[in-house]
Amino acid sequence: MQEHIVTSFEEALDNINESLARMGGLAEKQLADSIEAITRRDHALAEKTVASDKQIDALEVDIEAQALRLIALRQPMAIDLRETISAIKISADLERIGDLGKNVAKRAMVVDQASPGRAMQGLERMGRQVLNQLKEVLDAYAQRDHERAMVVWRRDEEIDEMYNSLFRELLTYMMEDPRTISLCTHLLFVAKNLERIGDHSTNIAETVQFLVTGNPIEESRPKGDTTSVTSMEFPPDAGPQAK
Repeated sequence: MQEHIVTSFEEALDNINESLARMGGLAEKQLADSIEAITRRDHALAEKTVASDKQIDALEVDIEAQALRLIALRQPMAIDLRETISAIKISADLERIGDLGKNVAKRAMVVDQASPGRAMQGLERMGRQVLNQLKEVLDAYAQRDHERAMVVWRRDEEIDEMYNSLFRELLTYMMEDPRTISLCTHLLFVAKNLERIGDHSTNIAETVQFLVTGNPIEESRPKGDTTSVTSMEFPPDAGPQAK
């Protein structure tokens, strides 16, 4: 009987992990497609990407239900409990990543005009970095490699720096040519969504660290987003009063 109980528990945990792996794969694809849609202004791909978010939402609900059932029926302890709780936390982060990826795709559906080349290149570069961070942290979780997860955790500041640079660049375009304000506003929202996805990847890295070691990260989270205190000055010949 004891062997049967252990096997049932392990099978239940394996099912949760399989669902989480599927959810992670869907989140990666959705993010990749949303980046492709916004940088290529591909409306058809954007619509398909928005619709795919329902699968991620459904998996998050299913994983949480499986995990709560496992806790209620098996009352796991130590590493088994950490495995179960970590699955709930990571699925929640993946669900938010899915929502943010969907938001990027929605912006692609309304962006019609060509954007400033350098800005779009910067946005694409930031998107690829965010996607790479997500892939790395999900691989770290699959391999239970907390050191690899910590590499992702420490590199989040790079994404913040990309966001800061893109934020300033888009503001400059808007000041120089008011006709770009609508487009650049959409791109600013895209960049912020990508920056938030980086934050959720960092959350997953922290969960992996706790799952493997049983200890939280004691260091302060590296953050480099300075846009909340960024001020921009118009050039002397700019503005409605300029002649």
